[in-house]
Amino acid sequence: MNTNQKIAKVHLTSRFRQLLVAILSVSFGISMYIAMNSFMAGVNNIQTEITFTSMSHIKIYNDLSEKIAPIIPKPKDSNTVLMVNNARNIQYTQGIKNADAIKNELLNLPEINGVALQLNEKVFIRNGVSNTSASLSGIETVNENKLFETAKYIVEGNLSELDKRSDGIILGVGLAQTIGVKTGNTISVSTSEGISKTFKIIGLLESGSKGADRTRALISIQTARQLFSKNKSYATDILVNTYDYNNASEVAEKVRKLTDYKVESWQEGNGQLVSSSLLRDILAIAVSLTILIVAGFGIYNIMNMTVNEKIKEIAILKAMGFNGKDVIEIFLTQSVAIGLIGGLVGLFLGNMIVQMLDIVPFKIASHNTLPVVYNAKDYILAFSFGTIITLIAGYLPSRKASKVDPVEILRG
Repeated sequence: MNTNQKIAKVHLTSRFRQLLVAILSVSFGISMYIAMNSFMAGVNNIQTEITFTSMSHIKIYNDLSEKIAPIIPKPKDSNTVLMVNNARNIQYTQGIKNADAIKNELLNLPEINGVALQLNEKVFIRNGVSNTSASLSGIETVNENKLFETAKYIVEGNLSELDKRSDGIILGVGLAQTIGVKTGNTISVSTSEGISKTFKIIGLLESGSKGADRTRALISIQTARQLFSKNKSYATDILVNTYDYNNASEVAEKVRKLTDYKVESWQEGNGQLVSSSLLRDILAIAVSLTILIVAGFGIYNIMNMTVNEKIKEIAILKAMGFNGKDVIEIFLTQSVAIGLIGGLVGLFLGNMIVQMLDIVPFKIASHNTLPVVYNAKDYILAFSFGTIITLIAGYLPSRKASKVDPVEILRG
């Protein structure tokens, strides 16, 4: 330890209360940064989890073509007037008739984690006098579970039973409550074409999205094809998951080269989700950095007061041969010490706060406590930001101290 560091140590230990306040301000800022970002990351993860319980990263379906062919060719003669009233874009085919072939091509792409076929139609479900509309999904149980972990949200029954029973159906808990049924009851499902079939409820689904749970019903895709009189390779939707959902738009571009059907990434169809997630991240960072900057102002005030109180001592040191760099080193050493001690304490407090949040009871989706994420990056950034702000807050007063003229100070 050199002379400058010894002097810095004396300055720090001589005013213990000021030192404690400075350390606590840094610790508070860093701990709040960690807690805020861990909580917001948890909220984003929960939102993503709920979103992707039934929505894939990429969706392929049969949509109206954006390119409308002209009904009558444009006349070459400029004197001819062409008038077409009430022109319409008509969809002549429905669904995807070669879904299995497209699915096999998609599985060859290295970016794709899984593919599942669905047959989705609107139906009416009747239980005695109770009658309500619902969204019926014919699913491939194994692939569906791989994409969405659907089995995790089955609160009664077993998802795999759909493959064993052609009359088996799983209802969302909200839909079951609406029509007043429970597991083991039978219901009648009617299509828009007037075809009816009796199903037995073999399970209940609770995804965490109340809107979806009030209208959703699941059967096997083979049963759905029979119910709607479709061929064995028919599907209304091909659902695709990538290894990283953030890259869905890039992968969708590759998929468009494989098929003429409509290919839509989740970002295209759900822009509000992307925006809300981004806004939450910005808000968390803004609040956290504001707390750290406020802590920096506190350290600046303390260091500035120290410079004013030690102004005569600084003048004596300079008269003894200490130069401006020595004075800067003395005060920066104090700032570094405050930043390091406060940073370590802040990391500990931040981790304690996150652990406390992690045990607070809060029911959301499949979680029973507040959502938090333990991310090492948040701890590193918090410590780094805290140290940098502390250095800046310490450098400004030390620069002022380095310019003190000992002659003027000692003369009084």
